[in-house]
Amino acid sequence: MLYSAYEMQKAWFTSAGNWATVGANLLDNPALPMGYFGMGPAAASALKVFAHLYEDRGKPDFNLEPIEIDGELKAISESVVLEKPFGGLRRFVRDDLPKDAPKLLIVAPMSGHFATLLRGTVHRMTQNHQVWITDWTDARLVPTEEGRFDLDDYIDYLIEFLQFLGPQTHMLAVCQPSVPAFAATAVMAADKDKCRPASLTMMGGPIDTRASPTSVNDLAMNKPLSWFEDNVIATVPMNYPGAGRKVYPGFLQLAGFISMNLSDHMLSHYEMFKHMTVGDQDSADRTKEFYDEYLSVCDMTEEFYLQTIEHVFQNHTLPKGEFMHRGKAIDPDAVKDTALLAIEGEHDDISGIGQTRAALDLAEHLPLSKKKYHLARDVGHYGIFNGSKWRNRIAPVVDEWIEAHN
Repeated sequence: MLYSAYEMQKAWFTSAGNWATVGANLLDNPALPMGYFGMGPAAASALKVFAHLYEDRGKPDFNLEPIEIDGELKAISESVVLEKPFGGLRRFVRDDLPKDAPKLLIVAPMSGHFATLLRGTVHRMTQNHQVWITDWTDARLVPTEEGRFDLDDYIDYLIEFLQFLGPQTHMLAVCQPSVPAFAATAVMAADKDKCRPASLTMMGGPIDTRASPTSVNDLAMNKPLSWFEDNVIATVPMNYPGAGRKVYPGFLQLAGFISMNLSDHMLSHYEMFKHMTVGDQDSADRTKEFYDEYLSVCDMTEEFYLQTIEHVFQNHTLPKGEFMHRGKAIDPDAVKDTALLAIEGEHDDISGIGQTRAALDLAEHLPLSKKKYHLARDVGHYGIFNGSKWRNRIAPVVDEWIEAHN
């Protein structure tokens, strides 16, 4: 009922948004006088903001712009190189990149947003690297015949991706996948797999959420696992290929994120309204581009979501040495030659300070020369991997670390 009720509400608001677009176009029509007088411009702007907020969104495209190298713009090519039911690999390479450039696998979060949330991460790293990114599939689009997808499967996917890319591949995990990325590294290290990552960079990841708990951690800890199963798991309705699959809907994850900073989101849309009213379309477009991405959400399978709540946020099985993969205990201390870089944001309100750094302590016998911690000052969670601070202050740290261990 939850998902069906949401679909009905979405249909209503989408219809209202379409009518709002019609009204805005009428007010903006140069052949009609109402857009030039009185409340016309303000009304048109208000209708546009409303229509944008409730427009129907699908999966965004990467559409990476050329990157500037030594004063010249270099085009970036994109291709899908591997596809599996619950996700695949996309490759990005800029023109004239040296053939011996390091290989980098970026692991995108499976946390309600598409991999395009890391568009800025991918764009910056194509400057010096051959880049692949995990492109996770919206669970509501995966037929039930394809089976389950849980934490074990996630780890298996990462191992398969690394084996596909071959030895001397570096891995960068943003937020949630820091845990399965570290686990996959430990499993491959224990198996002496020649394709284990040369380095693993973890950015704002919940390795040990007991350190500096945030409101996200508190919510997960204050409710029993059964509460999440009873209250936030829904069944995909019949109008999607994954009909009948149990999922944690992306719209619930989005509602949670928005509620954490509701006043900021309201202010952003008010500012967008003001920019439109005075004709500052460039500023309004920047806000629209951000929310086009932010409001595009996807579903997670029930089993993956509940296992993440249980193992990462409630039982802390990885830092306790109790995390299992396919019935076998994962030994974090098996990581003895993969260089580990932990990056945290000073003002991260999702993964608190110390949660990612904990990974460095788990690999007890990894030489200190292969461990590095970087605290990004004046940076929140999103700023760790997107924006000017990421490009100018954080990415160079990652570049240097990969170069040092390539």
